[in-house]
Amino acid sequence: MTKQQAEEKLRQYGQEHVLKYYDILDEAQRQKLLRQIEETDFSVLKNIGLAGEKRERGRFEPLAAMELPQIRQRKDEFEKIGIQALTSGKAAALLLAGGMGTRLGTDAPKGTYDIGLTRPVFIFERLIRNLLDVTEPLGVWPMLFVMTSEKNHETTVSFFKAHDYFGYRSDRIAFFKQEMAPACDENGRLFMEAKDRIATSPNGNAGWYSSLIRAGLDQVIRDEGIEWINLFAVDNVLQKILDPVFIGATLDAGVSVGAKVVKKASPQEKVGVICQEDGHPSIVEYYELSDEMRDAKDEKGEPAYNFGVILNYLFHLPELDEVVGKGTPYHLVRKKISYLDENGDPVTPEQENGFKFEQLVLDLIHELDSCLPFEVVREKEFAPIKNKTGIDSVETARELCKQNGIEL
Repeated sequence: MTKQQAEEKLRQYGQEHVLKYYDILDEAQRQKLLRQIEETDFSVLKNIGLAGEKRERGRFEPLAAMELPQIRQRKDEFEKIGIQALTSGKAAALLLAGGMGTRLGTDAPKGTYDIGLTRPVFIFERLIRNLLDVTEPLGVWPMLFVMTSEKNHETTVSFFKAHDYFGYRSDRIAFFKQEMAPACDENGRLFMEAKDRIATSPNGNAGWYSSLIRAGLDQVIRDEGIEWINLFAVDNVLQKILDPVFIGATLDAGVSVGAKVVKKASPQEKVGVICQEDGHPSIVEYYELSDEMRDAKDEKGEPAYNFGVILNYLFHLPELDEVVGKGTPYHLVRKKISYLDENGDPVTPEQENGFKFEQLVLDLIHELDSCLPFEVVREKEFAPIKNKTGIDSVETARELCKQNGIEL
């Protein structure tokens, strides 16, 4: 992109100030800024008009989960279907690994965090081991896509390489960066975080599919005939990945997406709840649950909204293509955003001063026609690491790993 082309693009969105320092930059800095302008989708800024608007939700109804007794009864049947999908190459996995370990007290990628007690055991290592537990007995190597972020891509790729990809075949892992969205003030004016760089942030956990396509990896999907992707988060070290029983149940149900869920520990637990919204599958956040929904009972006398999602989904790609093609809504998230002031001096705000734009997985799911909530045993598949100590922490994950016979 030339300077003139950049000026034309910025003028469309009233953001000409982005080139304010262009003339004093060296050539490398100029090319870096021009490349960022070329790659950034400024159309998200039109969503600034949504600031302050409360998101309108539809009519909620319970969505019945496939519960453990039913799964156990049909386990062999589901497993056979799932194994067929894996051995025929129709299923792949995708790891959301863009996060940093800030809340764990480190500036490194979250997946590089060591949870070991007697030896090094990294979060990435545990996840790959969980995947190998499924694939090794079958003698298959499904594609593993790993979505990093602009901030941790090189470190993540180097970490995998230094540890010999934790035993997974390197030619079956594809790393790609999540797309970034620009950050702006309350009037929609872009922040500059440096004289040669616009302030940006990852575009949310629903951005995985558009980022995968932008990286050109849709060609891999077509070439290999992949029809299903198991999306999973980096912070749950017990989750089973490409679980044949989960895959088989989802395919057998004929739905657009499967969602692993756990029975809530209490009505007040802070997890998103799977449900129906205006006839489509949806997720309602814990803070959106009304007293009426929290107290509602099903025909068995149990809480009607009783299953929380653990961010482990199985998406049917042909249907997801249609949804993403229509466009996924952006959510404005008010944040503290560091920036350069009018004099070019860096400012670190003490209060929220602007917006970041995010797309959420719950919106992808809501646009699909059908979903199978699939219950898993909480103590065997849910050990999230969000904090260093306390609830959902390194401490609790270590304890759960030990309960499952995993040596740390």
